[in-house]
Amino acid sequence: MKRLKPSILIVLLTTGLAAQSPEPPLADTTFTVHTLLREDVFGGFLSNDLTRFSRAERNAETLLEQRPGQRGNILAWKSGMMLYRAVLAHEAGQPAEFQRLYQQARDLFAQAADTKSGNDGVPAIVGGSLTVFADRLPQEHRAAAWALAYDSYALLWKAQAPAINQLPLHLRGELLAGLAQTAQRTGRTDEAAQHVDKMLTLLKGTPYEATAATWKSDPASANSSSVTCKSCHEAGRLPRS
Repeated sequence: MKRLKPSILIVLLTTGLAAQSPEPPLADTTFTVHTLLREDVFGGFLSNDLTRFSRAERNAETLLEQRPGQRGNILAWKSGMMLYRAVLAHEAGQPAEFQRLYQQARDLFAQAADTKSGNDGVPAIVGGSLTVFADRLPQEHRAAAWALAYDSYALLWKAQAPAINQLPLHLRGELLAGLAQTAQRTGRTDEAAQHVDKMLTLLKGTPYEATAATWKSDPASANSSSVTCKSCHEAGRLPRS
C-alpha cells in the first residue's frame, strides 16, 4: 500500500457541507476520485440528502469505468455507501434487507483492501465510514465494525504520526479523535486515554478540546458520545485533493 498523504484524511472526516452542490466534473482528471465523490456521499451520511447520495452512487460506477487505476479507492467509497444503505434498512425495520446490504458492504471493504493500486485512501474511507455508523448497527455487528475501524486508524497513525504537528487542524483533529474513539469502543481504555491526552495537548483551543476534556474527567461519558466530526470545511468546497 502506498504511503498515505496528509490530504487523504480529509476524504472522509469532513462536515459542514453545502445544501446544494453542482454536478461533479467527472471528466476532469485533475480532480481526485475522493474530491469528486465525498461531498455527495456526506450529503447522505450527515444530512440524509438521498438525492445527492444517489448521485454519488451513480458517479462511483462511472468512475470505476473511467479510472480503473483508482479501483481500490472507489471500491472503498462504494463500501461506505453500502454501509449507509444497510444502516437505513436496519433503522427502517428491514432485517433481511439489512443483512443483504451489510454483507455487500463487508465484501466491498475486503475487495478494496485487497486491491494493490489506487488504494491510498482506503484506510481513511473504511475507518471513517465505520466510525460514523458502527454505533447504529445492530448490537451483534458493532464489535467487529469497531475492530475494523480501529485497524484502519492504526494504519493512518503509522503513516501520519511523524507529521502530526504539521497537519492542518481538521486532519490532525479527526485523526486523533478517530484513534481515541476506536480505541475506546474496542475496550482499549488505556490507549484511548493516551489519545485523549494527545488531543488535549495538540488540539488545545479547538472544537475537539471540550469533548476530550469531558472524556478525561468523566470516562463513562465516552460510552455514549463521540469525539469525531468536530471541524468542517468551507461550504461548497471542491478542492483538488
